[in-house]
Amino acid sequence: MGEDRRLTAVVALAQGMAAAHGSREAWRAAATGACRALGGSFAALSVWERELGRLRVLVNVGELAEGEEEFPEDEAYPVHQFAEITEFLHEQWAGGGEPDAWVETAEGPAAGREPGYCHQRVAALRRRGRGCCVVAPIVLDGRAWGELYVARPAGEAVFGRGDADFATVLASVVAAGIAQTERLEEARRLAFTDSLTGLANRRAVDVRLERAIERHRRDDTAVSLVVCDLNGLKRVNDTHGHAAGDRLLERFGSVLSLCGAMLPGALAARLGGDEFCLLAVGPPADQVVKAAGELCRRASELELGDGVACGVASTEDPIGPVRSARRLFRLADAAQYRAKAERAVKPVVAGRAGPDDPVVRLADEPSQDEGGERRRFRGRHAP
Repeated sequence: MGEDRRLTAVVALAQGMAAAHGSREAWRAAATGACRALGGSFAALSVWERELGRLRVLVNVGELAEGEEEFPEDEAYPVHQFAEITEFLHEQWAGGGEPDAWVETAEGPAAGREPGYCHQRVAALRRRGRGCCVVAPIVLDGRAWGELYVARPAGEAVFGRGDADFATVLASVVAAGIAQTERLEEARRLAFTDSLTGLANRRAVDVRLERAIERHRRDDTAVSLVVCDLNGLKRVNDTHGHAAGDRLLERFGSVLSLCGAMLPGALAARLGGDEFCLLAVGPPADQVVKAAGELCRRASELELGDGVACGVASTEDPIGPVRSARRLFRLADAAQYRAKAERAVKPVVAGRAGPDDPVVRLADEPSQDEGGERRRFRGRHAP
């Protein structure tokens, strides 16, 4: 491959990874770009999992052999089977620099060539009908991250030293792309995560609830919202200090997560201050109310706290048509107000109270905002 073609291939690889949305797309773009750049028929990207002592395959692309999957769930290899990993990840570059790529062939070391490293790789090439491969270690932030592997079928030209050098360059490009993807995903995570509790934040609830209501309007999927207010936080802050208040919030967040696990796919979130919520899409309303009851029980047992005021609203209950996220939130919020006013030890559920209950009257309000315009919902907790 000429220098111009190789430069074009490097640019295409970098652009493919930059355009990826999420890790999986980035992994696929990395393996696909490297496979094309090196004229291979198959490529894989693997990560070194130090804590498990194994090399785990993230993605396979190209001509897959029997048993290979594009995104395998459990394709991993113990590091002790690959002596070259230890050599390259420790001995050859522990003092600085980065490891070079190397070539393996199904025939083993060829005359005049440097000896191969691993009998396991040679056996794998033969088993899968491949003639040779080039392996390029990937280094991220000065530490071994994993490897890029590109193979050609038996009968085609064997990779040479120039291909190995080029693979080293490609591995550096892949490393830069992975670093960028991880930074973007971390930024997205922080944008939708409460920094104190690690739960979802209000922005995440806004987005998820809007989508859930759209789905409900489309196919009548049950959508339920639990809104709760942690009692006694101000007293704890004033009496024991804000550090104690933060610990109470963190402990309640753990309780909320635990109870949310009773509802498949539920989103546990901190709306702000002492206010939290659970959003469940799919589970029956009775199951959500049961989880909310367990939440109230566990919250009452927290040290320093005074329990929780909990309100529930579900599209499965008689609350009238729910055509906007804002409406469901207002119903759950009003039920929570009622629970707090009555110092209820169990959840108050919109639509399940008596005819004089203010929550029921709220259910009779128009399903659109004043002026008939549907807007992105904004409860009393909105920033």
